[in-house]
Amino acid sequence: MDFSSSAHCVFNLKIHLVFVVAYRRKVISESILTRMGEIFKEMYQDYNAELREFSGESDHVHLLVEISPSVRISDLVRTLKSVCSRKIRQEFSQQIRHYLWEHRFWTRSYCVISVGDGASTQVIEKYIQKQKRPTNN
Repeated sequence: MDFSSSAHCVFNLKIHLVFVVAYRRKVISESILTRMGEIFKEMYQDYNAELREFSGESDHVHLLVEISPSVRISDLVRTLKSVCSRKIRQEFSQQIRHYLWEHRFWTRSYCVISVGDGASTQVIEKYIQKQKRPTNN
């Protein structure tokens, strides 16, 4: 297992994010998807995070992100979605204007799933339950 560290913490935190295009419009082309990957990768450097995997389909994207415990996921998501939306709408306005209007690119919701590193929740629960409890001396 690979661990990262900061001044007072050792960690291995990964999350799976899913962002969906507003109204599930099928607006993401190969060129838009490629540009989104570049935008997200640049932004993660500002958040002391790493984009491990990125891909998507015509109406949604998936991101596997390694984050620091100091990162608030809701703040990260809000920033990622707003910056990406603004840049994509500016750079691909002619391509997407028939599908989307106003200033919205993404739905307001998102999906976040914590990702284990080879151990299921049940395995972790059993491991914790089997820890030797301290005894009174």
